[in-house]
Amino acid sequence: MALTGGEIRLDRGHDGRVAYLTLDHGKYNIITWETRQVMADRFAEIDADNEIKVVVVQAEGEHFSSGGDIAGFMEVDPIDFTDLGQNVTAPARSPKPVITAVDGYCFGVGLELALSTDIRVATKRAEFALPEMRLGMIPGSGGTQRLARLIGLSRAKYHVMTASRINAQQAGDWGLVANVVEDRAALDAEVERIVGVLLGFSPLAARTAKEVLDKGIDAPLYSGIELERKAYSMLRSSNDFAEGVAAFHEKRAPKFQGR
Repeated sequence: MALTGGEIRLDRGHDGRVAYLTLDHGKYNIITWETRQVMADRFAEIDADNEIKVVVVQAEGEHFSSGGDIAGFMEVDPIDFTDLGQNVTAPARSPKPVITAVDGYCFGVGLELALSTDIRVATKRAEFALPEMRLGMIPGSGGTQRLARLIGLSRAKYHVMTASRINAQQAGDWGLVANVVEDRAALDAEVERIVGVLLGFSPLAARTAKEVLDKGIDAPLYSGIELERKAYSMLRSSNDFAEGVAAFHEKRAPKFQGR
């Protein structure tokens, strides 16, 4: 059955504080219907584990993902598409910061997965696309909406409606990715650098920053600012903030506990 297959390995590093999710399904890491649910299951496990502070999504082989299992979609009843995207985009709902490492192709649902994460880093050979128009279809897992919010409506319309690829330099210039690096080795090093930075911060502050940014971006400016003020006030009473201030005055590294 074409709908099945594909693995998402879950490994842990940095004394269990970092979860590494690795797509592993052949040369192109095709995302099957089963893979989508596995992603949701992996994040359910990660989100319930208080020891995990940061998540990295990456892929085995030379391509992040060429997209979904096209033939398999014809085996799915149309009613089952109603909730399409709620599983593979689980990173967007995770309270933890999620980094994606992109090398090679990042197409279709693979791009939609990456767009649902918080920080994307890519190699110079990475390419991004939502090619669903070639099949008489549109992106169905948040691709149109998230891409437009990241690169602007005009650019998103062009690349979605013409199914054109976005190269790594464009992705970096437009803010689709945070950083573009030379090769796979540099990609791994840059991801680990960002992981190290995030591990040095308060998990409570990181979770709050993600929530304020995600919820405030679609609200009117005054509502977003009010959300920010309320969150700031909440963090003011946290133990982590008190520890951060004390560490600053004592000229030492803070020891955040996430509360």
